[in-house]
Amino acid sequence: MLLLGLSFQVVPSVAQVPQGEIKFTPAQLQEDFAFLKKSIGRVHPDLSYSADMGKLDQAYKTAEQELQKPLTRNQAWRALASLNPVFSDAHMQVSMGDIEQEAAAHLKAGGGFFPFEVHVDGKGDVFIRAEMGGAATPLVSRRIETINGVPARTVTKTLLALMYGDTPAFRTNLLSGRWWRFYWRTYGAPAHFDLTLAKAGGRERIRRSAAPRLPFQTDNTFEKAYQFDMLSDKVALLSIDSFQWPDKNLFYAFTEKVFTQLRDAKVGALVIDIRNNGGGDDDMWKQGLLRYIANKPYQHTSAYRKMVIEGRSSATEKVGDIISGRMETWHQPEPDNPLHFSGKIYVVVGRTTYSSSILFSNTMQDFKFATIVGEDGYARARQSGGIQYMLLPNTKIELIVPRFILDRPSGAPAPELIRPDLVMADDPFKRRAIIDALHARILQGN
Repeated sequence: MLLLGLSFQVVPSVAQVPQGEIKFTPAQLQEDFAFLKKSIGRVHPDLSYSADMGKLDQAYKTAEQELQKPLTRNQAWRALASLNPVFSDAHMQVSMGDIEQEAAAHLKAGGGFFPFEVHVDGKGDVFIRAEMGGAATPLVSRRIETINGVPARTVTKTLLALMYGDTPAFRTNLLSGRWWRFYWRTYGAPAHFDLTLAKAGGRERIRRSAAPRLPFQTDNTFEKAYQFDMLSDKVALLSIDSFQWPDKNLFYAFTEKVFTQLRDAKVGALVIDIRNNGGGDDDMWKQGLLRYIANKPYQHTSAYRKMVIEGRSSATEKVGDIISGRMETWHQPEPDNPLHFSGKIYVVVGRTTYSSSILFSNTMQDFKFATIVGEDGYARARQSGGIQYMLLPNTKIELIVPRFILDRPSGAPAPELIRPDLVMADDPFKRRAIIDALHARILQGN
């Protein structure tokens, strides 16, 4: 596990092309690039919602220039993924596609991945969070200085240049959980990783074999994605890591049981943890949560801007029309519901709260159904949605583009990012810390 004085091997800045890997011609790549730009124009209602159009035009030129020579699929993806940070929207990206399937095949063939799950901070420093797969490690919170001879900050900068997301901080947060895949796509899959770790008074060198496993997934079983616990006699914790589940009725049965327990135990405060929730279907939180919580009519957005695409047209809305409008639909509360919860509610948001979970947070905040808790926001309160998936014709690289933009229920343009009512630090190495701190505040009546 630990070897001192290793002879470190410096890897190239990006992965070398395996001998015999298929390359696409410049003509094929240019056709894909033209398809990408045309598709974005056909689907997205307003790129300036998130992107600086001047910077995007320059990024288009740079990417197009990179596609003037024969490239492998992975090289082409890296050229096109350079657009991701300029799009500045986690709902819009040049995607790796079904990388989990490719990763499973890579593991089956005897390969492995970066040996640790990590946290990347705003300065680009990389810290060990857990073993790959989620197991605890005595190296937790140790800073990685070099990876196979390359400064860790250099690796971070290289990977962030391909990362999607609303803001630089949000892209850093997303990279933390996706480090293994972006490293693999950019630097390849070495059999061993020689790492330099910072320590008091010096440095420590270790060598680790590539990990023959994928990261711990919080939502791969229902029991991990949805949990309910009593923090004390009068305070409960409901953790919801996704608003997307194949069997919605299973989720609805779960939340009905939760609110039954809240009623029977006469719980006074409920903490809803959505820090790991990347979104899903609005119906799940409207029917599974708000029916027990809302005490007034509510809506998840006040106004929208949408592109009419094929399959979504009508007599009054033609394909290619860009339409702005007010949301007229209001959802009614169920005050007579025997499971209605009238206690205090706290919604804890975090580094990867996104999409439908932001719409949930907005609704809870704007209608004063809950106190929003967490660090200052990383993602926009105003959200895009209705994402469309397309494959570029030659490389089959996946393109994801949203077709509408939603204002928050209040209609307020500011703050642009999620801003909690109660700002509290969220330790990336101690997931329970913010919950324990909030619980203590609730008990103290703060």
